[in-house]
Amino acid sequence: VQLQASGGGSVQTGGSLRLSCAASGRIVRIDDMEWYRQTPGRERSLVASITSGGSINYADSVKGRFTISRDNARNTMYLQMSGLKREDTAVYFCSAQTLGLNANEEFVAARSWGKGTQVTVSS
Repeated sequence: VQLQASGGGSVQTGGSLRLSCAASGRIVRIDDMEWYRQTPGRERSLVASITSGGSINYADSVKGRFTISRDNARNTMYLQMSGLKREDTAVYFCSAQTLGLNANEEFVAARSWGKGTQVTVSS
């Protein structure tokens, strides 16, 4: 299973962006999905998570400003970011616990990661 993140860009303080994370491949099931972010010299940190049943958690720093959602029919997760601050500048990564099928028709459980998408917030 592959994940593709998109939607990053450059915005001014207070602006909004919507990130998307689309899963593709021979998908059997997608369980928990998460957004992480990373700045140079720092470890990747969890921004928000959503379970397959829709339970949601946010990092304290983004509560009230970011909204995570998922469309299970489209195998896609979103992150609506509003009220962006300079400290939100980072590379954003999506991740998911996935179950797929390999070429031998065997089930493969994995933690999948997408390539990052850059979000830059300037004043």
